This record gives sequence, structure tokens and C-alpha cells, in this order.
Amino acid sequence: MAAQDLSVFVRHRDDGIASMELAVDGIRCAGCMQAIEGGLAREPAILAARVNLALKRVSVEWREALLRPEAVVEKLAALGFKAYPFAPERQEAGAASEERYLLRALGVAGFASMNIMLLSVAVWSGNAGDIDPTTRDFFHWLSALIALPTAAYAGRPFFESALRALKAGAVNMDVPITIGVVLALVMSVAETWNHGRHAYFDGVVMLLFFLLIGRYLDQLMRRRTRDLAGNLAALKAETATRLAADGSTMVMPIAAIAPGDLVLVRPGERVCVDGIVETGRSEIDQSLVTGETAPVAAQAGERVHAGTLNLTGALTVRVEAAGQGTLLDEIDRLMDQAVGNRSRYVRLSDRAARLYAPMVHTLAASTFLGWLAFGLSWPEALMIAVTVLIITCPCALGLAVPAVQVVAASALFRRKIMLKEGDALERLAEADIAVFDKTGTLTLPEPEILNPLALPAERRAEIGALAAASGHPLAQALARALGVSCAAEDVHEEKGQGLSAGEGEDERRLGSIAFCGAQAEATMVAALHPGASLIAYRHGSFRTVLALGQALRPQARETIAALRKAGLTIAILSGDRREAVVPIADTLGIAELHAGLRPGEKLVWLERMAAQGRKVLMVGDGLNDAPALAGAHVSLSPVSATHLAQAAADIVFLGESLAPVAAALTIARKARRLMLQNLWFAVLYNAVAVPIAIAGLATPLVAAIAMSGSSLVVTLNALRARAAGEAQS
Repeated sequence: MAAQDLSVFVRHRDDGIASMELAVDGIRCAGCMQAIEGGLAREPAILAARVNLALKRVSVEWREALLRPEAVVEKLAALGFKAYPFAPERQEAGAASEERYLLRALGVAGFASMNIMLLSVAVWSGNAGDIDPTTRDFFHWLSALIALPTAAYAGRPFFESALRALKAGAVNMDVPITIGVVLALVMSVAETWNHGRHAYFDGVVMLLFFLLIGRYLDQLMRRRTRDLAGNLAALKAETATRLAADGSTMVMPIAAIAPGDLVLVRPGERVCVDGIVETGRSEIDQSLVTGETAPVAAQAGERVHAGTLNLTGALTVRVEAAGQGTLLDEIDRLMDQAVGNRSRYVRLSDRAARLYAPMVHTLAASTFLGWLAFGLSWPEALMIAVTVLIITCPCALGLAVPAVQVVAASALFRRKIMLKEGDALERLAEADIAVFDKTGTLTLPEPEILNPLALPAERRAEIGALAAASGHPLAQALARALGVSCAAEDVHEEKGQGLSAGEGEDERRLGSIAFCGAQAEATMVAALHPGASLIAYRHGSFRTVLALGQALRPQARETIAALRKAGLTIAILSGDRREAVVPIADTLGIAELHAGLRPGEKLVWLERMAAQGRKVLMVGDGLNDAPALAGAHVSLSPVSATHLAQAAADIVFLGESLAPVAAALTIARKARRLMLQNLWFAVLYNAVAVPIAIAGLATPLVAAIAMSGSSLVVTLNALRARAAGEAQS
């Protein structure tokens, strides 16, 4: 097959630096990350290599004159990792395929272990009594007939991982597993061939069964269910209407728009570029970008951003950036950077496993050589060494974290909290500061009427019908708050002012304070509800002013109090106006707040906190929160959030209440304690079991039973995480 031309996937810079993003198969742990980054760093032409452990992607920069892009892929192949240009749909399909394979392998190993155990029970009973050697050999060969193809199929994930590591000149946890499985199978076949009393096919298959449980649970938790590029693409315009010097217009691809060009943005269209308004007046809905719910006036001299929605009037915009360099492009870049940085977090099980492989190899080799030195025959010494490999198998270590994750995830699910990242529980348990966005997070996403007493019941229907006739976001929000969907007829809309219907004494007006002549009423309402959006209504002599704003989420006060009690500091980072943020902060007693922040500025604040050693829990819901959600130590998002915010968050919670945030923290801290207990148990188990195996007092079968028992203890301890969820119910 001809080699694929990778030049189309390369990004070029003016200084001769090229970069490319590659999806890489086989990245499973921090060791893989270190092997890739260290291996690529040894190539002189490669300037930087960064592994995104969560997404299994590698970003590489190199000097274009010294290296072809194909050479980068070849270098990764030499390190034992298959790489290809990143394509979201291919990566998602690959993850789903691997998950299905692990589930099939788990089923095969479980079915085979049950059948082999039935045969082994007969052999054990016969060895204690007086089994006929021919019958014993027959049972052993039947076991071999089941175990050998099962091991070849079910053990493939471990064998392939071990081979990749060895090809790269490294070792990982799968190397001793592979050695132990292969040696145990070889010794069992040799024992069966020589009519021996013992074979260990049952122990090998049982070992693979328990290991596959851990691997499948880990894959289930690690699998990503998001496509960041697709979420952002929904906001990015493909074309723009360019204005020529003679006033004519032409629709052109966004890539053909250059800084300095003039583009026309009609009402109802999304702004396609970052730039300055030259002519026209309108209102811009910036909610997806800044979190600001109230439309912002746009006129000559005002800056507008790509992705925002033009509401009422046509605008002519002088382009500053189109495509690359826009605020949306910045969000995309910040997301990639933030997710990459967070993926460098090393899980508890990965940290514990770093010493595992060299320690086990050393113990097994020393045992083999030691018994040879004491005069034991090499088959007997090898059998004891295999026993050491099996009894120290990382089954308990492999299950220590995933088992707790599954039980804790179930407890979270009962609280309407969905865990998206396998290591999110560990990171959440470490959090010492909680940072909240305001709009849609501390408050409900839909504006509500903050002064309902100003609205007589008999006026609700007529005001709602008038509001439903407008496409303005505030009018639509008012209609939804009043529960009215049928619009009034014969409504006239004055751009930037409001709506009117009827004539003379029956004229009804809804809109700005000046349009409705309600200045006196507005003064009182503004004093009572600072920061709220005001909508006036007039019908004949009746005038009223309604304050629309975000009401606090249910249990917001209790949640903030619970987080403080748990030892967390509380802060607000918002893209909304300061006058809209301060009342919410005062109500909740939050002293630290920063308003009017762009997405990059939010991320800068989080980086400052991280530099001070803080473990930041970020809770947000908007597009402008996405980089901060991805860059925080751990993040939560309500289900009402934008798709991109949900994608960037580690945990998503359902419902309007903010209580799941405190519940998730409680469950996470309990789960982390159980993970540590399981890891310590695995250490203590090895401290007791290994000396017994080294002394030759255990067989591979006893080692497999002990290993299975340790896994059972770890699983039973993990079930205690359920109690944390019940306590929060």
C-alpha cells in the first residue's frame, strides 16, 4: 500500500516551523505518555511533542526543512505506537470498537474460566483421592483445549501492549502479565505432556478474566463522547457577504475574507468575523460567547465577535480577523491547550503502577536464580518464579480504582450526576477552591420576572401575547416566563424601541422605558433590582415595569454553605456585567468576584490559582466557560449548558438545583478514600503473599486463587462507595 501523503494535515508557520496533530492508538497510561514525549524529544528536528492522554492525541512541532511529516509517524511506529491524522469520527469509532472487543474478550474469559474450573474441581478431588492418571490427563487436555485459544483471544490486549513496550525498549504493567501467562501456559502444557499431577490452565484464564474486568471498566470510564470541532463548527460561518468599494455585495468563503475588508451582517445572522462596526445600529446577543444574557447595543465604533447573533439591524463591519484569530478560534485553541494540560494528571493507579513492573521482574528473576543456586532443578525453580509473577499480578491494583469508579458513578447517577471522565473523582476530591460562572450556573439559565407583584393576573395574557410577537431575546424570555406561546395579531415593531398593537385608548405598548413613558416606575424598580433588564408595558393609563433577570438556582445558598464547610474557598468568574454579578455575589456571601471576563481571561485566572498550588473546581455552562472548564483541575456543568461546555466538563448534572455540586464532592472524597484503601490493601497483600511464593510454599493455582481473593476484597470494599450516595439521597 502506498504511504499516505500527510502534507495536507500539516500547519505551516512563517518561521519554518511545522506542526501536526495525530491520533495515536495504544496510549493507556502515564508511562505511554512519557515514552512518546521522551522518544520524540530525542529526534533533533522535533521541537516539541505534547501528549493529550485523555483524547489519545499527540501534537508535534518540528523544523520543516529537516523532517518530513511521514517521518514523525514512522518515529512513533518505532516507539510502538500506530499514529494517523486526527479525525474525530475515526477516533470515536476506534474507541467504540475497542470497547466492544474488550467486552467480548471478557465474556470469553468468563465462560472459559467457569468450564475449566469444573474440570479442575474433578482433578483436585481426584488428586486427594485416587484418580486414574488417564482420566486426569484427559481433563488436563480438555482444559488446555479451552485455555489456549481463550488466552490467545482474551489476552491479546495485554500481549500487544507488552510487545509495543518491549519494541520501544520499555516495560509496563502488561509485560509481567504477559510473561506470567505465557510461562504458566507453557509449564501447564509441559506438565500435561509429562502426565504431571498439576496444571494451571484454570489459574491463567481466571487471571485474564479479572484483568479484563479492570481493563474494560477503565476503558468505559476513559472513553470520550465529544467532538469539540463539531460543536464549534456550528457557530463558525463558512461564508461572509463582502462589500465592494462601489457598494455591491458578494458572498465569499470566509477564508477569502482579509483584515480591512468590509462585510455586511444582516438581522438574524451570526456575525462571521471579529471587527469594528463601521455603520448601522443593532443589538447583539452575546450570550454564547460572554454569558451576558441582555442584548448589547452595537453601533459605529463598537467591537463585535464571530459567533454572536445580530438581532435587529443591519451592520457594516470592518474586519479585524476572519477564520483564524477570531474569538471563536481563540476558544478552540484555548480548549485544546487546556485539555492537553489537564490530561497530564496522573491517576492513582498509574502512579502506583510505575514501580510495579521493574519490582515484579526483579523478584521473579531473583527467585529463579536463588532456587537454582540452592540446587533446585530449573523446571522447579521456573515454576516458583511463575508463581511469583502470578501471585503479584496487578489484579487488585488494576481493579482498585475502576471498581470504586463504577460504584461511585452509580451513586452519582442516582443523584442525577453523570461522570464523564474516569479520573474526575480523584481530581474532584482534591479540589480546594470552587469557581462559579454566574449566568446559567449560580442562576437559572432562563430569565425570570423578579417583581411578579408588578404584574396583575388579568394582564398576563395580553402582555405575554404581545411579547410572543417579537423575536427579541428579552421579549421571548418574557413570553416564556408568562407561559404564553400564541402571539398577538397586528403587532407593529419599532426597531430598538418595542412593540405596539391597537389604536387610541386601546393601544398597548411593550418595550423600552422611554417608548412606554414609564420613567417614574422604572426608577423604583431599578433601585430594587440592580442589574436586571427592565421591560415597560403601557395599556391606556396602566403602566408597569417588569424586571427580568436570572433567579438563583434552587439550593444555591445551601450548596455554597456546604462547599465552605467542606473547606473550599468560593469565587465567581463571569463574562457578565459587574452590576449584574454583584447582587448575586452579595446574596450568596461570595467576596471574590471578577466580571466582564473574556474566555482567555477566565483561563488566566485559573492558571494563576493553579500556580499558587490551588486545585480548582470550575462550575460553568456557557461557550465562554469551555476553556476554563477544560483547564480547571476538575469541572462540572449543568445539563442546560451549551454543547461545548458539556463536552469540556468532567461531570454533568441534571435538574435546576445546584445541590448536585456539593453531593458530587462528598461522594468523590469518599471514593478517593476507598481507592487509597484498595491500593494499600494491594500493597499489603503483596507484602504477605510474595514471601510465601518466593519460599516455594504456593503453586500457580494457589497463587491464582489468592489473586482472585484479593480482587474480591477490593471489589467488596469498593461497594462501600454506594453508602456515600445513599447518605446524600
